[in-house]
Amino acid sequence: MAKSIINKLSTRFFNAVEKGGNALPHPAALFGIFALITLAFSAIGYYLQWGGINPATGETVSAVNLISKEGLHRIILEMVNNYTGFAPLGIVMVALLGIGVAESSGLIKAAINALLLKAPKNSVTFMIVFAGILSNTASDLGYILIIPMAGIIFHSLGRHPIAGMSAAFAGVSGGFSANLLIGTIDPLLAGLSTEAARIIDPEYYVMPTANYYFMAASTFVIAFAGTWVTKAWVEPRLGKYTGTVEQEEISQLLPAENKGLKWVLFTMLIWTIIFAAGLIPDHGFFRGADNTVLHSPLLKGFIAVLFIVASISGIIYGYIAGTFKKHEDVINGMNTSFKSLVSFLVLVFFAAQFVAWFKWSNLGILIAIKGAAFLQSTEMGLIPLVLLFVVFSGIINMFMGSASAKWAIMGPVFIPMFMLLGYSPELSQAVFRIGDSVTNVISPMMSFFALIIVYYQKYDDKSGIGTLIATMMPYSIAFFIVWTILLIIWIWAGIPLGPDAGLYYTK
Repeated sequence: MAKSIINKLSTRFFNAVEKGGNALPHPAALFGIFALITLAFSAIGYYLQWGGINPATGETVSAVNLISKEGLHRIILEMVNNYTGFAPLGIVMVALLGIGVAESSGLIKAAINALLLKAPKNSVTFMIVFAGILSNTASDLGYILIIPMAGIIFHSLGRHPIAGMSAAFAGVSGGFSANLLIGTIDPLLAGLSTEAARIIDPEYYVMPTANYYFMAASTFVIAFAGTWVTKAWVEPRLGKYTGTVEQEEISQLLPAENKGLKWVLFTMLIWTIIFAAGLIPDHGFFRGADNTVLHSPLLKGFIAVLFIVASISGIIYGYIAGTFKKHEDVINGMNTSFKSLVSFLVLVFFAAQFVAWFKWSNLGILIAIKGAAFLQSTEMGLIPLVLLFVVFSGIINMFMGSASAKWAIMGPVFIPMFMLLGYSPELSQAVFRIGDSVTNVISPMMSFFALIIVYYQKYDDKSGIGTLIATMMPYSIAFFIVWTILLIIWIWAGIPLGPDAGLYYTK
């Protein structure tokens, strides 16, 4: 009875969120409105002399008036650069060139058929969320490949494709900090944490593996939580898919398709050998400028690698399976993939201006500084402090997209505060990473937010910001609860967060 009442109330709430969100103007227009609001608040903040001290640099930060002569000049002169330099734009376009070849050749469909014919049907959701989490190691692979593929897989199984994409998005973005491998974000945050810790202890060093044990365990917790939310909340709410997009039939592969897949697997083996030869030796040719694997061009430039590998794999499969007859077929595959980008290209223009103007105005930094100062002024025990810090990090994530930019501001405040209370920099970093991850899926400041709306609109052209937020909010709530509980249990059990990374700090 109680469960039924809760389900009805939650359904009404999320339906209201979706209805209210979708009643707003078109997402492109909405980002344009946000940009104009930013202009207004930048002027208000300037005349009211909003300001604060950046704890990372010790410099005074003030609101910048973008309606001033200098601000208007910058808006006009940098409008094109804001658009062309918007990170997801180039990433999506280059990746789609390669994926377009693989898709038009029939490789992706054949690979999905082969996977679904062998995979246990009741484990597909978990596999998608889990793969999304692991994809964070490979740059933006999850956003470009795993999320749209999850929609195709769910649709092939007769399940709602938006539910599949939501599950993948939850893993890729909501589980951003969790992973079984060390990713590029780990050394980046660790470097910032080291600088912040040296405010108190000049000899302190935070290793890139500082949160490894906790984040590795989090991978499975988040994957199970994402699976449960998809099956218990998202799919029942979405119901049966009644859209017009045709379902990909799951069928036995033809001999030519099997042969094509075998050649692609052989090609992938060759690629693996080449990449291993460039990474494993101490001075391998694919290691980074600092001779490390983490800064390898294979990781930092993974989208270029994806383009090359996907294109060659698609070409090999296409000619062997007979779907490609001449080189024009390959180019046509790229052309076709770009046709789906039209609405995205328009949406990104306005999103890029909003993000750039919000950054120029210093409003995001001021919100972070003022919020951190308030949180620092509260005197409470560790567990309440952890809970409040997670919530605060999640809220700040709604206004600032870059994890490193937020931590550059917040780290010098919270790490010394935690250390003075007897808690390690590694602990404060772990708390931040939870809050910074769980609201990614509902934050318009997240770089790929606009792209996910476009993915949704492939299957439902009425989808908008309200649809995305209402669908992803259950994941955000669930991840916040289970991840915070995991951290509290971790603290109570006294388990190290990583190698030589305890919970407490002693001079």
